[in-house]
Amino acid sequence: MSEILDLVGIFVFALSGALMGVRKRLDVVGMGMLAEMTALGGGIVRDLILNVRPAAFQSLGYVLVPVAATVIVFFWHPHVARVMPAILVLDAAGLGLFCAVGTEKALEYGLSPLHAALLGLATAIGGGMLRDVLAGEIPTLLYDRQLYAVPAMLGSGVMAGLWAFDLHGWPATLSAALLAFGLRITAMRLNWRAPLARGIGD
Repeated sequence: MSEILDLVGIFVFALSGALMGVRKRLDVVGMGMLAEMTALGGGIVRDLILNVRPAAFQSLGYVLVPVAATVIVFFWHPHVARVMPAILVLDAAGLGLFCAVGTEKALEYGLSPLHAALLGLATAIGGGMLRDVLAGEIPTLLYDRQLYAVPAMLGSGVMAGLWAFDLHGWPATLSAALLAFGLRITAMRLNWRAPLARGIGD
């Protein structure tokens, strides 16, 4: 079940990467690279830091799902763009899932709660940062005007906190993921924005 959820999150992230390629007028190879980096980058960074073989290199599905997303966007990107509101909801779910699962995996490998939370954050947004850098955009983490990184930070922090109080397993993971998901959805609905430095207007 966890692998299925992983693949759903990977698919949604890959769609956003491929759509970025369309907006940047990249060819199909560039679209595919952005899709793969967006979907898998955060998990690969996490696993390399933990000194384990990245999950993306243990299952063919992790590589093929972004390819499928690229094909869909390549042929039907106007239709995909039209259903972006639904995709953004799934993206928020993937964000919550990845920050919680990434933190949990780091804790299982012996990292402190603080370092595990940071690695959970990297799992959730690392792929998006790689996408933005490759596409010549300011990474979301550095310009979080749509409260994307903040929900991931909160979800990762809660997951680490629950673990510190000896609360493990799927209820803790689900709680942290739902918290990040809920904050992200609320931010989108209410148009919440992270503040700029004092005296700087929007």
